[in-house]
Amino acid sequence: MNHWKAKIHGIVQGVGYRWFALNEAKKLGIVGYTRNLLDGTVEIDAQGDPDNMDKYLKKLHIGPGMGQVTKIDIEHIDSKSDYSDFGVRF
Repeated sequence: MNHWKAKIHGIVQGVGYRWFALNEAKKLGIVGYTRNLLDGTVEIDAQGDPDNMDKYLKKLHIGPGMGQVTKIDIEHIDSKSDYSDFGVRF
C-alpha cells in the first residue's frame, strides 16, 4: 500500500475539484479524504494499491474541466491509515 498527502495548487477551489478527487478515488479503490485549505489549495490524503495510486495522481494532475492544476506537492507517509472509505472534509 502507498500512502501520501498531496497539496494541489492552481484553480482548484469552486470548480468541483474535491468531488472530482472523490469520484476518481472511489473508482480506483483508494481511501482517504480531500478538503479545501485556507490558502486556496486542496489537500488530499490518500492510500491504496501502488498502481492505482499512480493512476490517481495522473488524474489529479488533469482535474475537472473548469479547474487548472499548476503544481502538486506530494509528501510520502510511512504509516498506514485507518481509513475505510474516501470522503470530503469541510
